[in-house]
Amino acid sequence: MFSGIVAATGKVSHIKPLEQGLSLVIDAGALDLSDVSLGDSIACSGVCLTVVAIDGRHFTVDVSRETLNCTVGLDGMHDINLEKALRLSDLIGGHLVSGHVDGVGEVLKFAPVGESYELVIRAPRDLAKFIARKGSIAVNGVSLTTNAVSGAEFSINLIPHTLEVTTLRHLKPGSGVNLEVDLIARYVERLFSVDKELQ
Repeated sequence: MFSGIVAATGKVSHIKPLEQGLSLVIDAGALDLSDVSLGDSIACSGVCLTVVAIDGRHFTVDVSRETLNCTVGLDGMHDINLEKALRLSDLIGGHLVSGHVDGVGEVLKFAPVGESYELVIRAPRDLAKFIARKGSIAVNGVSLTTNAVSGAEFSINLIPHTLEVTTLRHLKPGSGVNLEVDLIARYVERLFSVDKELQ
């Protein structure tokens, strides 16, 4: 479990093909790896991945073909947002994020508005019902609040600090982004739909 508060940005520094997926060596950047052990989880641009090796400032993760098929940004030498898993005693500055990507959205607009930037994203149609005005959503692992929602499109205001400490500053129209909807919205939808499924 994560909070969507990015601790550091890193970069995929080496990619090795596997029979079913990829092995990625990630330069951790400023992320403190001193308390990271083999088997620990690290969110990489919103995708929960397991550490399988650590070498100085680098760690290695294996990414399955299924994960590659339903996410973006893990199949090339890209900058990525990094966050270590929460401890029970940690403050949750964002919202509860599982690291299980629900779908890939498309950036429609990324433009300055005063000191901030407006980010407009089109979500997959089946995720639209989970996105609410002033609700929480994780975009590439970053906990954000929606300003407006219309159909499957939603907008977010990004402050300079968020752009400075995450990879969101690299977005442009047409970019794909990993989306994870709010856990509460997902469970509420399930509560209302399960009776119909069981009939």
